[in-house]
Amino acid sequence: MLRFSVFFFSLALSAGCFGQKYVATQSDVSFFSHATIEDITADNTKSSAIFDSSTGSIAFVIPISEFRFAKALMQEHFNERYLETEKFPKATFQGKLDGYQHSTTGRQNVTAIGKLNIHGVTKDVSIPGTVVKQDNKILMKSKFIIKLVDYKVTIPKLMWQKIAEQVEVSTDFTLDPQ
Repeated sequence: MLRFSVFFFSLALSAGCFGQKYVATQSDVSFFSHATIEDITADNTKSSAIFDSSTGSIAFVIPISEFRFAKALMQEHFNERYLETEKFPKATFQGKLDGYQHSTTGRQNVTAIGKLNIHGVTKDVSIPGTVVKQDNKILMKSKFIIKLVDYKVTIPKLMWQKIAEQVEVSTDFTLDPQ
């Protein structure tokens, strides 16, 4: 986690010196899990992100315990049994937007290439998404699949009909210049 904090701080400093830095003022990160017995959804509006538009560098942090579920018991099990949020409180991403053009206005299809850390496991990922420049803001959206086994999230055999082996994650950030 210290390494990510140092990266986040370094990105903030370098963006202020060399490029235009943007910081998330609104965020919505959600996931959807379709299983035989029950679909599960959760939303999180407490995530943060920073983006350097001149280099395409991006980093975000998602506080795992801030996901909100329709049922309190689901939220409790998610935090205590599956994601172990006391031990692994945050998910992080650091990388670069491939295909991003600083001088282009309007919608751009991009791919975030970097390292995603969930549940203490870091994986190289390639996440498709869009970037839209609108007024002074940058809007970023993505949707991607995460396989729980890749991040050592264990689902008890007894729960296989209630919890899917993979989840669809959606991110939506509104970033303002700093």
